[in-house]
Order: sequence, then C-alpha cells, then structure tokens
Amino acid sequence: MTSRTHVLLWTDSTAAYVDAIKSAGLADRVAVDALPRKEKPSAEQMARTEVLMAYGVPPGLLPAMPKLRWAQAMMAGVEAWIALPDLPDKLLLTCARGTHKESMPENIIGALLYAAKPYAAAVENQKQKIWVQSPAQPLTGKTLGILGLGAIGQDVARVAAALGLRVVGTRRRPQAVADVAEVFPAERTPEVLAQSDFVLLLLPATRETDNFINASRLGMMKPGAWLLNFGRGHLIKDDDLIAAVKARKIAGAILDVFRQEPLPADHPFWTTEGIIVLPHIGGPHPQRDQIVARLFVDNLGRYLNGKPLKEIVDRAAGY
Repeated sequence: MTSRTHVLLWTDSTAAYVDAIKSAGLADRVAVDALPRKEKPSAEQMARTEVLMAYGVPPGLLPAMPKLRWAQAMMAGVEAWIALPDLPDKLLLTCARGTHKESMPENIIGALLYAAKPYAAAVENQKQKIWVQSPAQPLTGKTLGILGLGAIGQDVARVAAALGLRVVGTRRRPQAVADVAEVFPAERTPEVLAQSDFVLLLLPATRETDNFINASRLGMMKPGAWLLNFGRGHLIKDDDLIAAVKARKIAGAILDVFRQEPLPADHPFWTTEGIIVLPHIGGPHPQRDQIVARLFVDNLGRYLNGKPLKEIVDRAAGY
C-alpha cells in the first residue's frame, strides 16, 4: 500500500475539511491530524507533516517541519506569512483568494446603499418620533472607482453595473474587465479618484500600498465622494482620513478593516462624524469553513495528482 500524505489541519473547526476530504474520495490517500489553533504541533506532527492548512504560523515552526512541501493559508491576505523571517524558499504557499465572493460583494453593495440612502437617519428620527423626508441619492449614473479589480472587485462591478453605476478601476495588469468602463494601471490612480463618487479599496497588503490613501490622494477625490475600505487597514493613513472627513474634503468613509483589530476604544474613528466603523463583517460567512474547504480539497487533489495548484502566492508581488 502506498504511504499516505500527512496533512495537518491547524484550525479550530475541522469537520468541514474532513468531510470535504472524504466526499472528494481522498480519505484513503491522506492521514489527517487536526489541531486547535491555541495548541502547538508536537514534534511527531512536525516531523511527518507534508501539507499544512492554517491561518498563520509563528516564526521558527516551518523550518522545523522537514517534510513540509505545501502550506494553504486560510485567508486571502498572506502578509503575515510573507513577513516570516524563516519562510522556506521552496515552500509552495497558496491562499484563500476568492473565497469571500459569496459575502463581500453583497456587504460592499450594502455599504454603498448606506452611504446613498437616508435609512440610518430615518432610524434615528424614528427613536424621537420625528417625521423628516430626506431625498435618497440615486446610485444610477454615479461612478464607482475600484482600486484593486481582483476576483471580489470584478464581482462588485457586475452588481454595481446592474444598479446603474458606471465602474472604473485599477488593476495590476490593466486588461479589459466585464462591466468596467475603464481599467487603469496603478500609476493612473489619480484619474480614478478624480472621477469617482465612491472609491472602494480592495488592494492587497504590500509595502507599496502602506498608507496608500494619504492626504495627497484624499485631496484628489471629489468633495462629495465616499471612501469605502474593505481591503486592508494599513491602506489608509488614519490621521489623514480623519482630517479630510472633518474638513469636509470628502463626504465620509465606511471602514471594515483596521490596522489593529478589534479597533481600540480610544481610536478617533469611533467618534469622528462621517466615519462609519464596521467590525470586519465584509468577508465572514456562516458557511465560511465549507467555502474554504472546497478550495483546499480541490488543491489537495491537485497536489496528490501532481497538478498545478490554484491561488499560488506571488511572493514578489506580496499576494
């Protein structure tokens, strides 16, 4: 009998992954270890693991796994993995890019509607039994600028176009994208900012995107524009955004990601009028594990059969 490939599932809820492995007919080809995130793999587990699935790992762990060939990150963002000082050069690293497609586009559209429609004001007026008719701003005819036209951005563009929004955006390789009127390279971001009524941030976390939205770029936006961040918290220079919103240089911001999470209670985002704080609800899904399990098991089958894996991380690009 051929020896089984040892797989370590280092996460708290493993049932969906074990079930997916069985459903894919791979159970007789792998030996699965399941380990809660708070526990560290034993010396025996580290010695035999060839495939690792985890949210992240501490420094010093990966070099102690001599048989490790492939690691599947459970999130789309891999900045913590890439920042490891001892990430093995030959380790194949894949991420969970695209697994937020069932939740994030809907939540982003919800944020657009929140910014344009007076529902929040109506709820507050209801508490005081005050009848105030406020005109709802139409989305039809407005321009949505998406910085980062990846899998999520393209799905948002599809829904936004159906709502009558004109969509423009940036992409690392600026080829045409369905439902997007104009696609620009990153260096032409100012053109996107200048024409957008809503600016959506979906950029990855890299050295180049740190503090990408600063006072200079905020100054390129329309005074009535909204900024929506569903990408990474470090994309925004916090103090510059607060100053721009207070000075009414932009209409406001809806933020779902932050440099530190949970957002500290003393952070000025909480109390700045015009900034809406969301507790990182953009990507989570009630069936999150089942969604990630589909990608992992697809990749596991590919790995066992010697085929190319999906969502391989480009370490040079940072995602």
